[in-house]
Amino acid sequence: MVIKPKVRGFICTNAHPVGCAQHVNEQIDYVKSQPQADVKPKNVLVIGASTGYGLASRITATFGNGASTLGVFFEKEPSEKRTGSAGWYNTAAFQKAADEAGVYSKNINGDAFSNEIKAQTIETIKADLGQIDLVVYSLASPRRTDPVTGEVYSSALKPIGNGFTTKSLNTSKRVIEEVAVEPATEEEIAGTIKVMGGEDWELWMNALNDAGVLADNVKTVAYTYIGKKLTWPLYGKATIGRAKEDLDRAASEIRKVTNHLNGEAFVTSLNAVVTQASSAIPIMPLYISSLFKVMKADGTQENPIHQIQGLFRDNLYSTERSIGEHNRLMQNLKELEDDVQDRVQTIWDSVDTDTIDELTDYTGYHHEFLKLFGFEVDGVDYDADVSPLAEINNLV
Repeated sequence: MVIKPKVRGFICTNAHPVGCAQHVNEQIDYVKSQPQADVKPKNVLVIGASTGYGLASRITATFGNGASTLGVFFEKEPSEKRTGSAGWYNTAAFQKAADEAGVYSKNINGDAFSNEIKAQTIETIKADLGQIDLVVYSLASPRRTDPVTGEVYSSALKPIGNGFTTKSLNTSKRVIEEVAVEPATEEEIAGTIKVMGGEDWELWMNALNDAGVLADNVKTVAYTYIGKKLTWPLYGKATIGRAKEDLDRAASEIRKVTNHLNGEAFVTSLNAVVTQASSAIPIMPLYISSLFKVMKADGTQENPIHQIQGLFRDNLYSTERSIGEHNRLMQNLKELEDDVQDRVQTIWDSVDTDTIDELTDYTGYHHEFLKLFGFEVDGVDYDADVSPLAEINNLV
């Protein structure tokens, strides 16, 4: 079939297998071209391994550090009539490259929140790797089923206490408009903490520790976004802010649990980038488009693979770490510079529908959005007839 993007709101409902593969290979080539840290992980578990920062972590671990990886994700398999999800195609391409490089890699497709997937992961580690020395937690989901009670919790991207009105870029209509966001209820706050907080990360680390599959000097990281003044209404005193506080709490508990292994646990603050998750947040398309304009002019704009490659080399496996408040690893310091934020604020205050292209880099934002699904990738013939089918080798 000839596959063209089908965009509905903030999501693309299909994906291009060749484009996804080419995008993965671009990231692999970038990592191979970069210097690496002297200390390297050997066996890595990536929870949420198929897109965005999780995929970048797996690529960096394998092709920058030569590490064996086990990836956990929840993706849709293709059929003869329907494309699979982008994460499915990403993983198929990653696995093919890992096989060709002769590096161990296996995959588990299922609900990472469940006890069953945790148990399956542990058994695979025991059988194949023995122990893990790095655990990357990079799940992004709008809902979570509690593995004990079976109750389903949903997240809500809302402020706490008072609502607010802000500018927003409506990507469907390509217009700047004002949106009003109502304050969260107590139930929505609790649900967001359950979904986006640190409980599941903590459950994973407890299960791995109890099973004896964590190595001495094990490290674990969970990824987050902090932002500054413009994004604080949704990332500060807001439901996501409460979830981030819970991530910090979980990191502290994980340090205690892994203390006998000399373990380290970090919440890692990363740049605002185009991901499937960020595209759904009202403020972010306009903020990221403005940020791209500023940081590209400075030559400092980074995508997930640049951020994670830098995190491994300059922070996580470095003796000179950038540590922020709450013992967070700070990989996003360039974004948070006052001069950068002041220039983004100037754009934000001035931009309207007629000046989107002049003042922001919405074109670049939209290009990166489509690349998430394998579209607008250099070197791909999008008029060619391609099969939507793709197998993931080493699927447990």
